[in-house]
Amino acid sequence: MALILKNAHVVDPSVELDGVMDVLIEDGKIARVAEGIEVEGAEVRDLSGKYLVPGLVDMHVHLREPGFEHKEDIASGTRSAAKGGFTGVCCMPNTDPVTDNGVVVGYIVARAAQVGKCRVYPAGAMSKGLKGEIISEMGDMVAQGAVAFTDDGRGIQDAGMMRRAMDYGKMFGRVFMSHCQDEGLVGAGQVNEGVVSTRLGLLGWPAQGEELQIARDIMLSELTGCAVHIQHISTAAGLDMVRAAKDKGLAVTCEVTPHHLFLSEDDIDSTYNTSLKVNPPLRTKADCEALIEGVKDGSIDAVVTDHAPHAAWEKAHEFEYAPFGMTGLETSFALINTHLVKTGQIDYSQMVELMAVAPREILGLEPVKIAEGSVADITVFDPDAEWVVDEAEFVSKSKNSGFIGAKLVGRATDVFVGGVATLENGEIVE
Repeated sequence: MALILKNAHVVDPSVELDGVMDVLIEDGKIARVAEGIEVEGAEVRDLSGKYLVPGLVDMHVHLREPGFEHKEDIASGTRSAAKGGFTGVCCMPNTDPVTDNGVVVGYIVARAAQVGKCRVYPAGAMSKGLKGEIISEMGDMVAQGAVAFTDDGRGIQDAGMMRRAMDYGKMFGRVFMSHCQDEGLVGAGQVNEGVVSTRLGLLGWPAQGEELQIARDIMLSELTGCAVHIQHISTAAGLDMVRAAKDKGLAVTCEVTPHHLFLSEDDIDSTYNTSLKVNPPLRTKADCEALIEGVKDGSIDAVVTDHAPHAAWEKAHEFEYAPFGMTGLETSFALINTHLVKTGQIDYSQMVELMAVAPREILGLEPVKIAEGSVADITVFDPDAEWVVDEAEFVSKSKNSGFIGAKLVGRATDVFVGGVATLENGEIVE
């Protein structure tokens, strides 16, 4: 049956749309975009007062399946994504077994097709077992649907190994996503090295522990000609390196998380809230301000969550022993809307570029446009909905958000994946 989404404010910079109009969906695709669409027998949804944009994609999430289903699984993680307004996610390979071969990639793709509430794009490991020693079965993974390669969670430590992986892997036309962490320098660091680590008596993680590998992998991109994407960038100096690489014309992109934009080391206090223990760590307020400027001027390509769910008992340990990471899928859009759009620092066109257009471009996915013939992956949101982040409302299995209690503005109301509703009026469609 045809579906008409009426009277929504449509924003899509890729086709220069920014105005109120109707969208007709037929057979999983957008059939028409215009004012006053009427089709006999069509289902009609009035979206007056809401915005309609190309479906959001989070290119950095941890779905935890296979192996860590007590934290999250593909069913719960994609439900969380749909609740947050996403039509697709790229899942990281630090599973058990590690996603370093076609069998695991194939399992993820099949499982997502069976239980998923959004599209799932698996990233394969660069090295077998994430050990940074032997190149993974890249061709096999690509054949099964891998869209990128990364050793996220650790990062390849040896520069020669990283070069070999890039030289070999570039034949498959996939981006290499780099978790930049020099383990020799970072050591057992828990939080950003500085005043806060000293005050709280926690081992420090120097910014240079991230920046050294950013510089290294940019140079390796230049050496090999391989596209490199810097994951969860957190420092001003690291961002300056990416800017310089782009100025040289290198195939280098980067991403940032809401927690690195809107939380700093100063938010970690004597309560030792382990939800604020993330990798890389929360940096200084000056770093936050520099990253926001990077979002505004286009130096940062994408906003991601690094959605890293953990069971409550895991995060209940002392700060030193708790795992790194926080959830983010259900708060990401609202945080960007609240702190950047509503404050006038970016507009909705820029938000769409950061959260829908660029992630697909970097991952080499089919573009999604609010235009005739495009697949109907669509996000609808209420830009003015006010709500308070409450862990009881999360559909994720895990509640380790650093934004519990935050007052936010804007929330996804409807999500369509291939024209099929996965979120309707703010509720998951079962």
